[in-house]
Amino acid sequence: MSDTIIRVEKVSKLYRLGEVGTGTLSHDLNRWWHKVRGKEDPYLKVGQTNDRTKKGDSDYAWALKDVIFDVKRGEVLGIIGRNGAGKSTLLKILSRVTTPTTGKIKVKGRIASLLEVGTGFNPELTGRDNIYLNGAILGMRKREIDRKFDEIVAFSGVERYVDTPVKRYSSGMHVRLAFAVAAHLEPEILIVDEVLAVGDAEFQKKCLGKMQDVAGHGRTILFVSHNMAAVNGLCTKAITMQSGSVVCAGSVASCIEVYLGGLKSAGLVWNRPASARENGPAAFSSIALKVVGEQPDLRLELNLAIETRVKHQAAFLAVDILDDLGVSIMQAIPTLECLVTGQPGKKHYLMEIQLPPLVPGHYSLTVWMGPHNTETYDSVASVVGFDIKDTPTKGRSFPHTRDHGCIVPYSSLKANLPI
Repeated sequence: MSDTIIRVEKVSKLYRLGEVGTGTLSHDLNRWWHKVRGKEDPYLKVGQTNDRTKKGDSDYAWALKDVIFDVKRGEVLGIIGRNGAGKSTLLKILSRVTTPTTGKIKVKGRIASLLEVGTGFNPELTGRDNIYLNGAILGMRKREIDRKFDEIVAFSGVERYVDTPVKRYSSGMHVRLAFAVAAHLEPEILIVDEVLAVGDAEFQKKCLGKMQDVAGHGRTILFVSHNMAAVNGLCTKAITMQSGSVVCAGSVASCIEVYLGGLKSAGLVWNRPASARENGPAAFSSIALKVVGEQPDLRLELNLAIETRVKHQAAFLAVDILDDLGVSIMQAIPTLECLVTGQPGKKHYLMEIQLPPLVPGHYSLTVWMGPHNTETYDSVASVVGFDIKDTPTKGRSFPHTRDHGCIVPYSSLKANLPI
């Protein structure tokens, strides 16, 4: 394997749907009969691709199908994809929580995994006891935990509750303590799933900093996240998964572009499907977007028409404009003048949003509705969007990494400026 620390060779995972266990006795006997004759498992042929949006004809589904990739020592690999793409299944196989149906995985070194909130924690034990228990599960010796105990507790930020049973911890406190133990294990390989989304912004920033520190010491990280800005800033390479298969592997920029390809197909009109249920006090019925202006000489204006079904009068709207990494770059809130019709049970808003000069790329809109920021009635993400083809940048070029931001402010020299 030379400098390769993880090698995944045509790994597949087959699950039977709707049943607990492997299926019926006849299935098990059929598998056994094929095995003693040296033949392939017959049920490997009937499994269907794992597409969660469509109803299949088979009781078997491939959560993973012929996944192949290598990870070298010291690399930070981002694993991205939509929900149900197979990311968590892959990490569970790498962590030896479950075994692959076919294929092989070769790993060098100790692995520390953080896959789910509170994995390996006993709710009846205190935080102190669980640090020792979780550390032992991850392969730490007692003297190693003793040496790092104060550092683990300080990083987790739960000093006051370290002698309190973890069943009284919030989900955020769970993940703080679990990540602190895993990150201070000093493993050769650190596997982190989307659990960091549970923590608050301050803790997520601290975790990303810790992972950068771990990567800086030559250790390998496998990082799963839907936060493309975090993946872009932390990872050195990436893979994009779709329906259990790897559809792109290589540079982070190219994998993010493939992953966000679905968002780039967002049109100018969205209507809630008739089959979708509209529970709750309020919900969006339709969104229509029109882009006014010519590029690059004029600043663009967005005309937005939003129709809502409202049972509760105290419903406020907010419109976020996101770049092609899914990062919100600005937010618009409709004023009272934007409400053009307020029929019983329905509201219709018309908004005009003046855009500043933006660097070329795809931008999408996420529309939110709720009572201030305390609760979400409905949220529709990236169903409408627009493209910026050119920007009056006076010869400046902007790479995909957006190191200098998305907005290009105008700058000119004025006379009589104090110096």
